[in-house]
Amino acid sequence: MKRLFFLGILLIITSSCATEKLNMSPVSGSFSSDAKTESDNKSISINITENVNASEITNLISSFPKFSNPALNEETSNLKYTLQNYLYAIESGNKAGKNKTIRNLEKSYKKIQKLRKNLKKDEDEVLNRYLVRLKTNVTVIEDSINGKK
Repeated sequence: MKRLFFLGILLIITSSCATEKLNMSPVSGSFSSDAKTESDNKSISINITENVNASEITNLISSFPKFSNPALNEETSNLKYTLQNYLYAIESGNKAGKNKTIRNLEKSYKKIQKLRKNLKKDEDEVLNRYLVRLKTNVTVIEDSINGKK
Protein backbone atom coordinates (compact mmCIF):
# COMPACT_ATOMS: atom_id res chain seq x y z
CA MET A 1 0.00 0.00 0.00
CA LYS A 2 2.82 2.38 0.87
CA ARG A 3 4.61 1.56 -2.40
CA LEU A 4 1.49 2.29 -4.43
CA PHE A 5 1.00 5.60 -2.63
CA PHE A 6 4.69 6.53 -3.12
CA LEU A 7 4.57 5.62 -6.83
CA GLY A 8 1.40 7.69 -7.28
CA ILE A 9 3.02 10.73 -5.67
CA LEU A 10 6.16 10.23 -7.73
CA LEU A 11 4.11 9.97 -10.93
CA ILE A 12 2.21 13.17 -10.15
CA ILE A 13 5.40 15.09 -9.36
CA THR A 14 7.27 13.98 -12.46
CA SER A 15 4.38 14.54 -14.83
CA SER A 16 3.60 18.00 -13.50
CA CYS A 17 7.19 19.26 -13.27
CA ALA A 18 8.94 17.60 -16.16
CA THR A 19 6.73 18.60 -19.03
CA GLU A 20 5.73 21.99 -20.28
CA LYS A 21 2.41 22.31 -21.99
CA LEU A 22 2.12 24.15 -25.29
CA ASN A 23 0.09 27.33 -25.38
CA MET A 24 -2.39 26.91 -28.20
CA SER A 25 -4.09 30.27 -27.67
CA PRO A 26 -4.30 32.37 -30.84
CA VAL A 27 -4.40 35.58 -28.78
CA SER A 28 -0.94 35.28 -27.23
CA GLY A 29 0.69 34.45 -30.57
CA SER A 30 -0.75 37.48 -32.34
CA PHE A 31 0.51 39.90 -29.72
CA SER A 32 4.06 38.57 -29.85
CA SER A 33 4.18 38.64 -33.66
CA ASP A 34 2.91 42.26 -33.70
CA ALA A 35 5.56 43.28 -31.19
CA LYS A 36 8.25 41.51 -33.19
CA THR A 37 7.45 43.28 -36.45
CA GLU A 38 7.55 46.65 -34.72
CA SER A 39 10.83 45.95 -32.94
CA ASP A 40 12.51 44.39 -36.01
CA ASN A 41 12.26 47.67 -37.88
CA LYS A 42 13.98 49.73 -35.21
CA SER A 43 16.30 47.43 -33.28
CA ILE A 44 18.31 44.25 -33.17
CA SER A 45 16.64 41.03 -32.12
CA ILE A 46 19.20 38.79 -30.45
CA ASN A 47 19.23 37.46 -26.91
CA ILE A 48 22.74 38.36 -25.82
CA THR A 49 22.49 36.67 -22.41
CA GLU A 50 21.93 33.26 -24.01
CA ASN A 51 24.37 33.75 -26.89
CA VAL A 52 27.48 31.57 -26.62
CA ASN A 53 29.58 33.96 -28.68
CA ALA A 54 28.72 36.91 -26.46
CA SER A 55 29.66 34.97 -23.34
CA GLU A 56 32.97 33.97 -24.93
CA ILE A 57 33.67 37.63 -25.75
CA THR A 58 32.97 38.51 -22.11
CA ASN A 59 35.33 35.76 -20.94
CA LEU A 60 38.04 36.93 -23.32
CA ILE A 61 37.67 40.51 -22.10
CA SER A 62 38.10 39.43 -18.49
CA SER A 63 41.10 37.21 -19.17
CA PHE A 64 42.93 39.47 -21.65
CA PRO A 65 46.65 39.43 -20.75
CA LYS A 66 49.00 42.35 -20.16
CA PHE A 67 51.93 42.83 -22.52
CA SER A 68 55.37 44.40 -22.28
CA ASN A 69 54.38 47.28 -24.56
CA PRO A 70 52.47 50.00 -22.60
CA ALA A 71 50.96 51.52 -25.76
CA LEU A 72 49.60 48.09 -26.71
CA ASN A 73 48.15 47.64 -23.22
CA GLU A 74 46.37 50.97 -23.55
CA GLU A 75 44.94 50.02 -26.92
CA THR A 76 43.81 46.61 -25.64
CA SER A 77 42.00 48.45 -22.84
CA ASN A 78 40.26 50.55 -25.49
CA LEU A 79 39.38 47.37 -27.38
CA LYS A 80 37.90 45.75 -24.27
CA TYR A 81 35.87 48.86 -23.48
CA THR A 82 34.57 48.99 -27.05
CA LEU A 83 33.66 45.29 -26.96
CA GLN A 84 31.66 45.84 -23.77
CA ASN A 85 29.84 48.74 -25.41
CA TYR A 86 29.18 46.54 -28.43
CA LEU A 87 27.53 43.89 -26.27
CA TYR A 88 25.51 46.53 -24.40
CA ALA A 89 24.33 48.06 -27.69
CA ILE A 90 23.19 44.68 -28.96
CA GLU A 91 21.49 43.83 -25.69
CA SER A 92 19.57 47.11 -25.67
CA GLY A 93 18.72 46.86 -29.38
CA ASN A 94 20.57 50.07 -30.23
CA LYS A 95 21.40 49.68 -33.92
CA ALA A 96 23.16 53.05 -34.25
CA GLY A 97 25.26 52.35 -31.16
CA LYS A 98 26.16 48.91 -32.50
CA ASN A 99 27.32 50.38 -35.81
CA LYS A 100 29.40 53.00 -34.01
CA THR A 101 31.09 50.40 -31.82
CA ILE A 102 31.82 48.24 -34.89
CA ARG A 103 33.70 51.19 -36.43
CA ASN A 104 35.58 51.74 -33.16
CA LEU A 105 36.41 48.03 -32.99
CA GLU A 106 37.89 48.17 -36.47
CA LYS A 107 40.02 51.22 -35.59
CA SER A 108 41.27 49.64 -32.39
CA TYR A 109 41.98 46.34 -34.13
CA LYS A 110 44.07 48.11 -36.78
CA LYS A 111 46.06 50.03 -34.13
CA ILE A 112 46.76 46.79 -32.27
CA GLN A 113 47.93 45.16 -35.50
CA LYS A 114 50.46 47.99 -35.96
CA LEU A 115 51.63 47.87 -32.34
CA ARG A 116 52.06 44.10 -32.19
CA LYS A 117 55.05 44.21 -34.57
CA ASN A 118 57.22 45.22 -31.59
CA LEU A 119 56.26 42.25 -29.41
CA LYS A 120 58.22 39.14 -28.60
CA LYS A 121 57.18 36.03 -30.49
CA ASP A 122 55.39 34.35 -27.59
CA GLU A 123 53.46 37.52 -26.67
CA ASP A 124 52.54 38.00 -30.31
CA GLU A 125 51.15 34.46 -30.50
CA VAL A 126 49.05 34.98 -27.36
CA LEU A 127 47.71 38.28 -28.68
CA ASN A 128 46.95 36.69 -32.04
CA ARG A 129 44.91 33.91 -30.38
CA TYR A 130 42.84 36.44 -28.48
CA LEU A 131 42.30 38.68 -31.49
CA VAL A 132 41.25 35.79 -33.72
CA ARG A 133 38.76 34.49 -31.17
CA LEU A 134 37.33 37.97 -30.60
CA LYS A 135 37.02 38.68 -34.29
CA THR A 136 35.42 35.28 -34.95
CA ASN A 137 32.82 35.75 -32.21
CA VAL A 138 31.94 39.28 -33.31
CA THR A 139 31.58 38.04 -36.90
CA VAL A 140 29.27 35.21 -35.83
CA ILE A 141 27.11 37.63 -33.85
CA GLU A 142 26.98 40.05 -36.77
CA ASP A 143 26.04 37.25 -39.16
CA SER A 144 23.23 36.12 -36.89
CA ILE A 145 21.94 39.69 -36.58
CA ASN A 146 22.13 40.33 -40.31
CA GLY A 147 20.55 36.97 -41.09
CA LYS A 148 17.42 37.89 -39.10
CA LYS A 149 16.63 40.99 -41.15
